[in-house]
Amino acid sequence: MPYPSPERAPSGPRRRSLLASAAGAALLVGCSAGPDSGGDGPSATAEARARAARDSRGLLEHYDAALTAHPDLAGRLRPLRDQVAAHVKAFGDGTTPTPARSSTSPSPAPATAKDAVAGLVGAERALADRRAKDLLTAPGEVARLLASVAAAGAAHAYLLTEAAK
Repeated sequence: MPYPSPERAPSGPRRRSLLASAAGAALLVGCSAGPDSGGDGPSATAEARARAARDSRGLLEHYDAALTAHPDLAGRLRPLRDQVAAHVKAFGDGTTPTPARSSTSPSPAPATAKDAVAGLVGAERALADRRAKDLLTAPGEVARLLASVAAAGAAHAYLLTEAAK
């Protein structure tokens, strides 16, 4: 025998719906926070972005040194170098990366192409690891950008290692 339906259906949303909506709204607010979100304020954001841009410029100089010393590697290194240049721009240092070296350039590229690639693998891994640690304390949008660029750096290291086999 079927149960009789209630005489009057409750109007408005149910308690479960309200709780789910409130929890979803809280998650959306946390996920869509602006670039200066987090308790550290805009100065911490600017500092984290500047440090990340500086690190990316150093890696870019490493690529440029390897490409200058070993132009035969251009087919393998140029696409990765271009992505690193995009990372510099993404961190917003306001300049367009160029192959020219600054006064703080890395040590010269090793004599052999194999050693140059191995040096780039080490530099990519070290920077990806450092960024993975830094994103834990970085404010909002910078943390998300650091995570993305750290993943790209790990992928670069993998691609360079696989190509060397």
